Amino acid sequence: MTFSLLGRCADTGAIGMVVSSSSTAVAARCAFAGAGVGAVASQNITDPRLGPKGLALLAAGATAADALEKLVAAAPNAEYRQLAILDNGGRGAAYSGSRTLGLHATARGTGCVAAGNLLADAGVPAAMVAAFEHGVGDPIGTRLVAALRAGLSAGGEAGPVRSAGLLMVREAAWPVADLRVDWSEDPIGELERLWDRWAPEMDAYVTRALDPATAPAYGVPGDP
Repeated sequence: MTFSLLGRCADTGAIGMVVSSSSTAVAARCAFAGAGVGAVASQNITDPRLGPKGLALLAAGATAADALEKLVAAAPNAEYRQLAILDNGGRGAAYSGSRTLGLHATARGTGCVAAGNLLADAGVPAAMVAAFEHGVGDPIGTRLVAALRAGLSAGGEAGPVRSAGLLMVREAAWPVADLRVDWSEDPIGELERLWDRWAPEMDAYVTRALDPATAPAYGVPGDP
C-alpha cells in the first residue's frame, strides 16, 4: 500500500525520504531519519519499531546492508515487512518479506533506494530512482518530490493514494524538513506545494535555532 524513496545528496550530506500511501498519515509510521546516520523506511504491514532500531544499527557503524540483515534477523514477523535503508555513505539496501502485499519491488541507484508494495506496476521503484538520479544538482528536497511524482506517474499504488510525507535531516540534530499530508485527494500535489513553500524558509529556521543573533527576519510578526 506504499511506495517510497530514500536519498542522499553527495554535495551537502543531507539525507531524506519521501513516501506515499492509500492509508492515513503514512509518514508518521513509515519514515525515519537521523542526521549523520541515515534513513529507514518501514512499510507494508508496518512495524514502526523497526525504524529506530535500524537507525541505531547505522549509528553504531553498520552499513545499510549489514543493518538490514541484522534488523530482519531479529524482527518478529519479518515476513510481513518491507524495509529500505540508506546509510550515511549513500549505500542502500532493501527487503521484501514473503508476505509483502500484492505486486512489490525494490530498486537501488546512486545514493538512493526505493521500495513499494501493492503497486500498479513493478517498475515504480525503478522510475523513482531514475528521477532522483536525473535531478543531481537540484536541492535534495526537490529531487525527492520529483521521485515521488515519478513513482505516481509510473503507476503508483494499485489504488488511489491519500497521504504523503517528506523527511530530511542535515547538520542539525532535528529534521530540517518534516512535511506531511495526512489525508487528501491529491497528497503528492499538496506535498509538492508544501516543499515549494518550505524550501526558501528552511535555512533561516535552522539559523534561528543555532545562531539567533544572526538569523534574518522571516515571515510575519509573531511567526515562530
